[in-house]
Amino acid sequence: MKVTKESIIGDVLDAAPDTAAFFFEIGMHCLGCPASRGESIEEACQVHGTDADELVEKINAFLAEKE
Repeated sequence: MKVTKESIIGDVLDAAPDTAAFFFEIGMHCLGCPASRGESIEEACQVHGTDADELVEKINAFLAEKE
């Protein structure tokens, strides 16, 4: 799976539930909320004042290690 800023958080979590830790790190503790699951990574990062490119890079590096 290749994650981008446009990736929907719920899709990422469904495909790789262990990526939740990366969202918790940016202060996104409401992952069960339907609204947050429907947001793109970019939208969530804007709300939480976090760099979307950095988060996407971390998630993709993590996923690459698991392959």
